[in-house]
Amino acid sequence: MGVDAADYDKPLEVAAERARAWLESLGSRRVGPTASADDLLATFGRALPEGPTAADEVVDELARLAEPGLMASPDGRFYGWVMGGTLPAALAADWLVSAWDQNAGMRYATPGVVAAEEAAAAWLLDLLDLPRGSGVGFATGATAANFTCLAAARYAVLNRAGWDVERDGLTGAPKVRVLAGAERHTSIDLALRYLGLGTAEIVPADEQGLIRIDALKAALDEGPADAPVIVCLQAGNLHSGGFDDTGAAADLTRRHNGWSHVDGAFGLWAAATPTLHHLTDGLAAADSWASDAHKTLNVPYDCGIAVVADPEPLSAALSVKASYFIADTAGDPFDRVPEMSRRARGVPVWAALRSLGRRGVADLVERLVYAAKTLAEQLSQIDGVEVCNDVVYTQVCLSFGSDERTRAVTAWLIDDGTVWMSGSRWQGRDVLRISVSNWTTDDDDIRRSVDAVRRAVAAN
Repeated sequence: MGVDAADYDKPLEVAAERARAWLESLGSRRVGPTASADDLLATFGRALPEGPTAADEVVDELARLAEPGLMASPDGRFYGWVMGGTLPAALAADWLVSAWDQNAGMRYATPGVVAAEEAAAAWLLDLLDLPRGSGVGFATGATAANFTCLAAARYAVLNRAGWDVERDGLTGAPKVRVLAGAERHTSIDLALRYLGLGTAEIVPADEQGLIRIDALKAALDEGPADAPVIVCLQAGNLHSGGFDDTGAAADLTRRHNGWSHVDGAFGLWAAATPTLHHLTDGLAAADSWASDAHKTLNVPYDCGIAVVADPEPLSAALSVKASYFIADTAGDPFDRVPEMSRRARGVPVWAALRSLGRRGVADLVERLVYAAKTLAEQLSQIDGVEVCNDVVYTQVCLSFGSDERTRAVTAWLIDDGTVWMSGSRWQGRDVLRISVSNWTTDDDDIRRSVDAVRRAVAAN
């Protein structure tokens, strides 16, 4: 039975109609969902039908049932966590990725999507001013990208110590020292756990959450001279948006024959604009970098980016051989990520970069920073509102006096639904955290957001 394209006509038409309706609703709908997962499970989880259902009916039912539980995270008034929206070209490209249904693991088998990914990788290295020729892998997200880079780091530092971890495992291996700032992202902890490296040695951070270079130097100097060393840094602190001094930290690490890794899930993109490039001075001195294109670049989930300056440790840690593969002498995509089978998630990156161009990427990042600084400036003028961080990038943290009142304002805003700003705890107190990550956030969104916070303050 061959493929009949007509079989796809009705379900795709319904999907396109439902997708347009969703996108059109974003400017006016409440940001948060109106039903819980438990509520929706009652409708999704009914008994499985005995017989088939027409594909277009299934798609329509799916959209109808899910709608009350959808978060309007693609809207310009969503500031939760660090979640971007989706650029039009990237969204349409992602539809093609699903329709093409290519496994982007091997160059020989699926050259169309692999070529697009490799072109996107080269553009990224150029835009972010990272070493040309670096190994680039497209992982599921920033956590997997950190894991990928740190797997290469584990191989490299143990190899320098005369131990082949890929052959012999960790049992009996020299102890790897991993140092990380006190305000590292938890995805670093998770990646280290996956890799069997345990808990990092914590280096003190300053008032903006950035690793203290003097403390890092002391920690490195106090350790065994011949110990394998990995230092984890950040480009974009989760709360302050601040950037570690990568150049200085990488230099110290190199003196100890170590590996420096940068978690730049959303901050790496500052390197793409001349007005913010100073935030990333020294970035290229590190050995590896992780990012997430769904955040600042605004491509669909899922799309982490792992960059390793020396491709050899990356391939040594992650490559796999099998007699039934058709290997390419240039290396294959599955040599650079922890998956043999995956969708061509780098294709929307190509589409996003192609649609924006160099100036467009810079403008996108600058507009996000403009929105964050404007929000901070206008919110600071409301009585009882304190901006807790130096707003250098896209993150803003607010306090409303006491922890109790901050929590009350946060709960009021979420319940109101005009914006989504979620709570966190930073520098010993509760804060309302704003992450500007959506390409559509404009002056009207800023005005509505400030008005919502003003009403929340008045109500609490």
